[in-house]
Amino acid sequence: MRTERRACPRCPDFTAQVLEWAGWWNTEHRPAGLAGRTPVEAWLADPTPLSDIPEAALWGLMLEDDGRVRKLSSHGVRWRGRDYLGAWMAGQAGRRVRIRHMPHHDHEIEVCDPAGRHLGTAHLADAAIPEQLDELRRTRTVRARRLREDAKKAEALRRQRFAPATTPTPAQRLGAVTAAEAEQELTTSADSDMAALALPDLIPHASPPDDWNTPAFLRPAIREEKR
Repeated sequence: MRTERRACPRCPDFTAQVLEWAGWWNTEHRPAGLAGRTPVEAWLADPTPLSDIPEAALWGLMLEDDGRVRKLSSHGVRWRGRDYLGAWMAGQAGRRVRIRHMPHHDHEIEVCDPAGRHLGTAHLADAAIPEQLDELRRTRTVRARRLREDAKKAEALRRQRFAPATTPTPAQRLGAVTAAEAEQELTTSADSDMAALALPDLIPHASPPDDWNTPAFLRPAIREEKR
């Protein structure tokens, strides 16, 4: 019986172990459903005709496309609020392009013309250095731990407990809180609610220009406001 090893994704030989397992599965392993044959033998014995698809055609099927048409600029191409650059973009400012990308792989993108023809790869401009990424991960870990602790404390405080009773009587809450403690917690909660602190009407909006096509029901109010 073959003993399978558990591969750790952080080990340097993880890829080698996966390839070793894939080779064993395809060329040595004989599943019960294949009547004693290996997967490779079953594949080679299958008379179903195969159609070879050009690699260039398969390339586009593996990438996502948001459907937008963008323009190249001196800063490259803008995507998700970031600039992406490629050496092949030199002298092509103003060219209309579309972006294709692998999900979760936002360090680089593929740039195509509007018809879908691949133009080249673009990499994230001004990417953070490894030291910054390590520090960012540590900061996020600390923040996530703090949020979990705050959530656990909030859940404990939210839970209601009542005193036991052996006769019908009004429920008696446990966990006494002073008026000052309650007021302080309520104030802290109100100060952290940014939606409550927002003042959308502090600065009134200016009237739209006359050449704007405004809805009919707003036009009388706008004319009155300009007077």
